[in-house]
Amino acid sequence: MFNQRKSRSVAAILAFSGTLTISGLHKFYLGQPLWGLLYVLLSWTPIPKVASAIEGVWYLALDEEAFDRNFNYGKPSIINSQYPSNQVRTIAEAVRELESLRQDGLISEYEFEQKRRQLLDHIS
Repeated sequence: MFNQRKSRSVAAILAFSGTLTISGLHKFYLGQPLWGLLYVLLSWTPIPKVASAIEGVWYLALDEEAFDRNFNYGKPSIINSQYPSNQVRTIAEAVRELESLRQDGLISEYEFEQKRRQLLDHIS
């Protein structure tokens, strides 16, 4: 379960259900068992119920990319793998411009390759 991709909606539903039933299920789902255990141990107080409600809203407020960064540890979502991020698009456009400058003879092959490598190194 720790290696599977986590869903933002399931996490939010589990967090909201924690306001009515056992709090902390969303923490176990997201691979944070110590936090889940703490929520269960404090379930006799209102603290985990309030925290679960706040976290449920937070999960829904996050976009898919931010949720993946926080809880999927870099695993790309289907959306992210189909559509390159703005950073990749920007770098691709810059490489195209460099290629145009090279073809027009305004920069040398060496300069083109140096700049292209610098740009590609920025892709994370």
